[in-house]
Amino acid sequence: MTLAFPLHLIPAALDMAFAEDLGLASDITSNFTIPADTYTNAQIAARRPGRIAGLPIAEAAFRRLDPDVSFESIVADGADVEAGGAIACIRGKARSILSAERVALNYLGHLSGIATATRAYAKAIEGANAKICCTRKTTPGLRAFEKYAVLAGGGANHRFGLFDAVLIKDNHIVAAGGIGPAIERARQGTGHLVKIEVEVDTLDQLAEVLRHAVDVVMLDNMNPADLRKAVQMCSGRNIALEASGGVTLDTVRAIAETGVDMISSGALTHSAPVLDIGLDFAG
Repeated sequence: MTLAFPLHLIPAALDMAFAEDLGLASDITSNFTIPADTYTNAQIAARRPGRIAGLPIAEAAFRRLDPDVSFESIVADGADVEAGGAIACIRGKARSILSAERVALNYLGHLSGIATATRAYAKAIEGANAKICCTRKTTPGLRAFEKYAVLAGGGANHRFGLFDAVLIKDNHIVAAGGIGPAIERARQGTGHLVKIEVEVDTLDQLAEVLRHAVDVVMLDNMNPADLRKAVQMCSGRNIALEASGGVTLDTVRAIAETGVDMISSGALTHSAPVLDIGLDFAG
């Protein structure tokens, strides 16, 4: 698996995180209790099984406080680890390692939790043609990192923001005066590389959408029977179908088997539990 971490966003993220954690006085516990010239070896390990994501920003956190620290990844992002499995080995100044520990593990645990949750959804629909996708329901300021973690878990990314694709939802339709006017105005205002997606929650709305040129239709909160009918209605058309709304691990397989192309779930990013990861010094 080849993954590209958004490295250009790491400095600003770490500026915010360390300003929050170190404040004006830095790490007074480590600075008062440990001699400045004390070096140590440490290991980052998983305390629960899961899929890893976020090693580049974890490494950058340690290097921010000690550019000479040695950080050796034992696994790569996108790898699965068992409980107790080693993730990385670190050698450097004890003070710096302890001062960076929480920032590094917060990012690593959060992103690995998203990757682990995504892996569970992707595994649940193995063999089906559908892809599991994230949404814009992300932590403000962390969207690029969280969407990267979804990729590490075997999922796919939906649009990144309001700028890279058109998604006409129910409130847009009301404000525009109907499905037709909303689609036609969007088509006139966008270039040929911008895709247009329309959200519908009934088959009648879908039929109306199909009178216009769109790229994707989001089928919102439809039951499997209606999803199958929607797939039939779009047969032979160059339109992708995305199922959304109320998707859980218990329901995702049945949704995938209806023949939709994508299944989107905000839970991948907004409800994924943190993967328990710890750092321990060698004795």
